[in-house]
Amino acid sequence: KVPPAAPAAAAATPRRVVVQASTSELLRCLGEFLCRRCYRLKHLSPTDPVLWLRSVDRSLLLQGWQDQGFITPANLVFVYLLCREALRGEDIGSQAELQASFLTCLYLAYSYMGNEISYPLKPFLVESCKEAFWDRCLSIIDLMSPKMLQVNADPHYFTQVFADLKKESGSEEKGRLLIGLDR
Repeated sequence: KVPPAAPAAAAATPRRVVVQASTSELLRCLGEFLCRRCYRLKHLSPTDPVLWLRSVDRSLLLQGWQDQGFITPANLVFVYLLCREALRGEDIGSQAELQASFLTCLYLAYSYMGNEISYPLKPFLVESCKEAFWDRCLSIIDLMSPKMLQVNADPHYFTQVFADLKKESGSEEKGRLLIGLDR
């Protein structure tokens, strides 16, 4: 006996995609992404951006600017979205430049996604020129405003960016490299 065909409405229903990752896995993916993106920085470790992020988060917690940590999978997806679009490896010539640019993206992520109305500038500022920081902020906002809204309003877009971040892990590349070295 042939089973009945699925109704046409059910066939048109979009497929539900589930992407899961721990906070530590996404932090690793973000660090690896930044190392690949900023290929000119030979001494950059994937843990460096993670340490910068954790340092800001800890500072804001200790100073009482936030009641709970900012570092969650959803917030890391937002940070990744900003970094992916705003940070160009060919434009970043030093680790200090990367840190300043990364912390600018982080400041915008806190401002947009964080639980507080405002955040102090000091934990995000690693250069003496505040004007350069604000210029970067405005540039990123001009570039990213539609996508910043979309990632919060469109679950499919959020899921795609989440999956993109998760794919930034170089573990499968490392596996192939290790196999090649064993021969």
